[in-house]
Amino acid sequence: MTSEEDDRRYRAPALEKGLDILELLATTSSPMTLTAIVNQLARSHGELFRMVQVLEFRGYIEQDLSADGYLLTDRLFSLGMQRPKTHSLVEVALPVMRQLSQEIGQSCHLALHTLGEMVVVARMESSEQLGFSVRVGYRRPLVKAASGAVLYAFQPEDVRRRWEKMLDPPLSQQELADWRAHADEIRKRQVELTPSRFVAGVTDISAPVMRGGVAAAALTVPFLEKLGPQVSREEAADRVRAAAASIADQLLESDSRI
Repeated sequence: MTSEEDDRRYRAPALEKGLDILELLATTSSPMTLTAIVNQLARSHGELFRMVQVLEFRGYIEQDLSADGYLLTDRLFSLGMQRPKTHSLVEVALPVMRQLSQEIGQSCHLALHTLGEMVVVARMESSEQLGFSVRVGYRRPLVKAASGAVLYAFQPEDVRRRWEKMLDPPLSQQELADWRAHADEIRKRQVELTPSRFVAGVTDISAPVMRGGVAAAALTVPFLEKLGPQVSREEAADRVRAAAASIADQLLESDSRI
């Protein structure tokens, strides 16, 4: 059997159309009309009309009535969160995150990798009245977030190369070389501590939650500079690293019981 015949044998045209629609809507924050989806995917209305109806009925996409278009819902994200490994990770992490937040008076969040991006799967608000936090489901390209840098830094070379191919837009050769060098530095320090690229006065502090020898998640504190007494950034970095290690230890115990 040739590779071309093998490709045809394992094709599922209807499924591919549905996945094309989901992947397209995942790349945009603005509603897309059926006509825009049809034009973007270079297919006919007849091919995609019923597919869009089914995806809407099953709750994977929804209409934005104010903009007359379709948006991706959080159903796929919710399904991912129900995976046993993800569920157990969040379940173990939340009590540690709560304690960390109380100790340093800052919010924190837990992020995973998905298709070249980091996505927040859990968060803990600051124990004080003033704090900065991000919502669950927040995502950024790996190269634009401390969590992303940490997730990438603690992966084997083959995984790194695979993730690099997912970056959108792709990095130039020089940018990629700089990114790899930065990741190696993070790996040596065991923690990332860098000014936020999006919010003035915030320092992102992130450490890996190791599982099976790789970073399964990144525990991150968007450290907000406040007036008056507070835990220093350096001390906060030590506690973030310790909290991430605590989560990893508990995951190891949990995995050993399975």
